[in-house]
Amino acid sequence: MKIGFVSLGCPKNQLDTEVMLHELLAAGFEVTPEETEADIIIINTCAFIESAKKESIDNILDIAWLKENHTLKGIVVTGCLAERYRDQLFEELPEIDAALGVGSIHAIVEAVKAVAAGKRFSEYAPADEVRLGGDRVLTTPEYTAYLKIAEGCDNRCAYCAIPDIRGKFRSRPMEDVVAEAKEMEALGVKELVLVAQDTSRYGLDLYGEYKLAALLRAITDATDIPWVRLLYCYPDKITDELIAEIRDNPQVVKYIDLPVQHATDHMLKAMNRHGDRAMIEDTIARLRAAIPDIIIRTTFIVGFPGETEEDFLSLCEFVRATKFDRAGVFPYSREEDTPAYDFPDQIDEQLKLDRADILMREQQAVVDELMPKRVGTTVLVLVEDFDPVSEAHYGRSAADAPEIDGKIFFLSPVRIAPGSFVDVEITEVQDYDLVGRAIIPKA
Repeated sequence: MKIGFVSLGCPKNQLDTEVMLHELLAAGFEVTPEETEADIIIINTCAFIESAKKESIDNILDIAWLKENHTLKGIVVTGCLAERYRDQLFEELPEIDAALGVGSIHAIVEAVKAVAAGKRFSEYAPADEVRLGGDRVLTTPEYTAYLKIAEGCDNRCAYCAIPDIRGKFRSRPMEDVVAEAKEMEALGVKELVLVAQDTSRYGLDLYGEYKLAALLRAITDATDIPWVRLLYCYPDKITDELIAEIRDNPQVVKYIDLPVQHATDHMLKAMNRHGDRAMIEDTIARLRAAIPDIIIRTTFIVGFPGETEEDFLSLCEFVRATKFDRAGVFPYSREEDTPAYDFPDQIDEQLKLDRADILMREQQAVVDELMPKRVGTTVLVLVEDFDPVSEAHYGRSAADAPEIDGKIFFLSPVRIAPGSFVDVEITEVQDYDLVGRAIIPKA
């Protein structure tokens, strides 16, 4: 029996997909990348915001076409959509044959066997009790891997359903994380990306204090992985010890993902974010003072209930003044079962989109100012592939996280294998990407 997979959403969800893949292969199933060849397809869904829910449902309906018109025998839905809408799922989407909540990913083999036998199946173990970690099959390129260091969230931002979907925050024991990092190194991984709902909170529940800096040291002491990268850090939990570790540890890339979401105290309080604008500015100042070349990525939400024109203009001014290297902007998504759903002064949908567009233009102006400064510099690039159309290689520097940041395209007199490192002299800027030429040492 052949199993197909569709994995949607964030890297944290992708890691769950990789665990389920391993368990199915270990049980003797065959996995196929061709949906038309599959007997059963598993769709690991996202349901964080409205657009993610729509993408998940569209994928379910697209796959359901194969049941009606091809040889597909069943559909298993896992992940956040299955967890969040467990009571409505089978009724609203009768095309589904089995559903697993986020606490039941380890029941995937049982679910597939039930569907193969023509039975409907569902399981929703408590999200807080799911076993973290476990063997997995990498779905990323062999040189890059994500590593989940914790699950769940305790922050309770007013717009976010994740705590109700994924449960309370729980860190993985440090020795488990380090053991998995060593396994990734043995597989040839050159870049390890640490993820959680809030990586900067790591260790507080297990050890009574923030332990992300200690975890970075433990990983890099135990492995020679050249690049270790941090995503999803909260500005109120950036300790001086963590900043020093990023600065002093040569294996930790000088890059941090630091979602701030807004810049006025009024909006930060309404969002139930921890801290105020002064705290955010202090965190950024401390990072840049200690690590002048650090790349800071962030995200913003515009159109949150009660956001005034003054709030929005203040946010635009903050973006111009702070000059983030990378930024994503999202119009507020009104999510049921979150506090903000019932807030007064909801913002018109078109105004949300207009504000998102304006703020992205402000960020583009920052990028247009910063990127040309990289022309003439030489950067170390992790090679990802060769594009036969442009006859150029491409890859990323330490300043670019996989899947969300730009690329570096470069010419080389010789073919360079994916997963290799090469020095590239930057010669040109193309929007969010850079162009250059490889510096190949003479034999």
